[in-house]
Amino acid sequence: MFTLLRFLRNASSYRMQLQGTAMEHTSFGDQRNATFSLNEEDHTLANALRFTLNQDPRVMFCGYSIPHPSEARVNIRVQTTGDPAREVLKDACQELMQMCQHVRTTLDNAVADFKKESSRR
Repeated sequence: MFTLLRFLRNASSYRMQLQGTAMEHTSFGDQRNATFSLNEEDHTLANALRFTLNQDPRVMFCGYSIPHPSEARVNIRVQTTGDPAREVLKDACQELMQMCQHVRTTLDNAVADFKKESSRR
């Protein structure tokens, strides 16, 4: 209900939120370099994305900053060897999601195994 009320109050900003929380700042004509602002995020996602991006051989540089401690926003800078930075970031997000799914599956299996062993005793 609250989401619907927010949508009715300001449909254009809500539409932007539905499309994602990322805003891209890129230099005109050069898609290899970009800075992405992620709203409502902190070190947790930024550090994981930085790690994943730095594993990609297409990435020359990746770093992140938080403009101010009281502001829930992260800026991620990506510089690539030739591919568009947006595509490289998208691939890194997908890779990070796969890693998280693997960790979740492994944890669920370990918990199930532990419960089986505990019930036998």
